[in-house]
Amino acid sequence: MTIRRSTLLCLLFPVLCSLLNAQIDRINGRAFATRSPVLGAHGMVCTSHPLATQAGLDILKAGGSAIDAAIAANAALGLMEPVSNGVGGDLFAIVWDAKTGKLYGLNASGRSPLGLSYEQMKAELAKTATPSHIPPRGFLPISVPGAVDGWFALHGKFGRLPMKDILAPAIRYATEGFPVTQYIAYLWGIGVRNAKADRFPGAFLDVYAPGGQAPREGEIFRNPALAHTLGLIAIQGRDAFYKGEIADQIDAFMRANGGFLRKVDFEKNAPTWVEPVSVNYRGYDVYELPPNSQGIAALQMLNILEGYDLAKMGYNSPDALHVLIEAKKLAFEDRAKFYADPGFAKIPLPGLLSKEYAAGRRKLINLARAARTYDAGNPALKDGDTIYLCTADAEGNMVSLIQSNYRGMGSGITVPGLGFTLQDRGEMFTFEPGHANVYAPGKRPFQTIIPGFVMKDGQPWEAFGVMGGAMQPQGHVQVLVNQIDFGMNVQEAGDAARWQHEGSSEPTGEKMTDGGTVQVESGIPYASTRALAQRGHVIVGGIGAFGGYQAIRWDPVNKVYWGASESRKDGQAAGY
Repeated sequence: MTIRRSTLLCLLFPVLCSLLNAQIDRINGRAFATRSPVLGAHGMVCTSHPLATQAGLDILKAGGSAIDAAIAANAALGLMEPVSNGVGGDLFAIVWDAKTGKLYGLNASGRSPLGLSYEQMKAELAKTATPSHIPPRGFLPISVPGAVDGWFALHGKFGRLPMKDILAPAIRYATEGFPVTQYIAYLWGIGVRNAKADRFPGAFLDVYAPGGQAPREGEIFRNPALAHTLGLIAIQGRDAFYKGEIADQIDAFMRANGGFLRKVDFEKNAPTWVEPVSVNYRGYDVYELPPNSQGIAALQMLNILEGYDLAKMGYNSPDALHVLIEAKKLAFEDRAKFYADPGFAKIPLPGLLSKEYAAGRRKLINLARAARTYDAGNPALKDGDTIYLCTADAEGNMVSLIQSNYRGMGSGITVPGLGFTLQDRGEMFTFEPGHANVYAPGKRPFQTIIPGFVMKDGQPWEAFGVMGGAMQPQGHVQVLVNQIDFGMNVQEAGDAARWQHEGSSEPTGEKMTDGGTVQVESGIPYASTRALAQRGHVIVGGIGAFGGYQAIRWDPVNKVYWGASESRKDGQAAGY
């Protein structure tokens, strides 16, 4: 039978239109996903590196708990992604314990040196190029690493396997080597260039630039010094790090090179179990950890956004994007003023998270115009660079864990023989007298790293996180809104195009006076970005700093975990 050309075109036209519309949807970021969600009935591990994911999965298959798997994956990431995390950094976690039916929060962030007073720090800063601000690298921004204490606190409460088994994969990879992945290799190169310019004492270049340069994509990297450190921790426990050989080496190096941490700072370190705090957003209970982290900024944003019908406004519409950005600006003004170590400042937490307070703040948003500046609110005071990973096991336990060296490869200070870099989290203090986040010895600095968790009808719904400095609360809100308001699945929610507002007031003292800037990824429609510009937003092209997302959602009907790891990093979600 012969088919006329005109008839064939008529038959193909609907198909061609469908394909074209699908491509337009991909460009606009609607329901776009790099792959389908990963499903598993017995367990799930999602991290920013495939080998770390597999290390965690192996621990689950060996009978370990979700916490055991999280520690194994985190230890592997400290080796494989040193641009973001390691045992020289801090840790926060939210754990759903199926046995007790309860959420637990852990703040394992370290404190500033006890022997470095405010006046002494000011005098040291006067010798630097940034006399009013703690620099991002060197000895001054180093605070006590809390991650190892966090591992043992979590393991003591929820672990099953011995720590020597949990750390074995990371030790093996540190000894035998592993191939460096693409995105990590790019960031690693930046870290090594910074270190060569800094020329700090220590072993940074010896460890991270073997042969004089950063390892390239696909090259095998080994870190025998870190293998030795992890081996001590595996056998001797947390005391090896905080009371024994490792603390002694750090103390001796600091004394010899003008640093400020001492063994007593390590001996007095301890993590803190905290109650996660929450707000209800359209029937979903969203949990974050209280300050000194910035998690409640996401909750404040959600409270403000609840007053708008985002679904009716439309995904990536000018109206929806505008109110999301303005809600971020409002929450970040409170973040700049109130978020700090609760051991040193009274934080008006109930007021900040109240629906009444959010309603008052919402009234400040002009739907037709972007604000150039906002003031922090006056809530009632009542007494009373980073990796993210998540894991889940066959018993229903779920872990949301985030860990960081802060900027890039941390302070750039690596003690010889230990194989890891010390964090630079102390940069986040301010020197404004009377400010909640003002520097003091023995104080936890303001923290950007935040794990997230969502409950629905009293049951776990999702462990999730978006790593990346000030992007994190913005990212948390975007991936939740994508799922709750716009109906995306757990993978689509992370792959969808993002925006990031920069230039808000900061806990370090900076004040927003010009409205800041909005970075947008290419998937956000030009019509929407043009409309935002017409409302007064300053739009700039995206430069890649949109965070990195992992999530595990629980399906209580089919008893299945849904895992996701987005395409912006080198990660993997895997289940079994």
